[in-house]
Amino acid sequence: MSKNLVSGARPWGLAWEKFFFYFMGLRKGELRKDVEIMRKQYPDDDADQLARRIVNAQAPLSLAGGALLQLPWLLPRTSPVLKLLGISTGASVMVILNMTMLLQVALVYGYDIDDRARLKEIFAIVAASGLAGGASALPHLARLQPQYKALAGGAAVTAASQLLGEAAIRYYRRAAEQSVQAASA
Repeated sequence: MSKNLVSGARPWGLAWEKFFFYFMGLRKGELRKDVEIMRKQYPDDDADQLARRIVNAQAPLSLAGGALLQLPWLLPRTSPVLKLLGISTGASVMVILNMTMLLQVALVYGYDIDDRARLKEIFAIVAASGLAGGASALPHLARLQPQYKALAGGAAVTAASQLLGEAAIRYYRRAAEQSVQAASA
């Protein structure tokens, strides 16, 4: 049974699906396999517990990614173009991590990641990840030593990713509960 959380009049075409799943490197089979591994590893966990494990597993990656976003700024003689290229590369990695987390949480709650409704949810994650990436620039407003800026940037991105994960858990849990209530009515 496909659970569709987002509906709309505009069609979400194959091009967008290919963009996210091919160009951005999201592999549906890998996402499903990772969630199944978690289910086998923690068979007594309910959906909330498994989803939190997925979100928490991303924390070290977010910390490292957020710190790496600061790396171009730590190199004093690097051209501004190379600095921006490094930052955009790091930001795209963070977007992919957050999209992966969202889709894995959707799978935990029984949602079909082949359903094009997930594309709209991914767009929301892309926008939120952009804001999270912007949070990594906050240390530049403070007068911190460069190595502390990297740590502060990593912490900011980690906090933002954790908030995105918690929002995804609430979103999919609430929709799953509404689905169950509607089916029993």
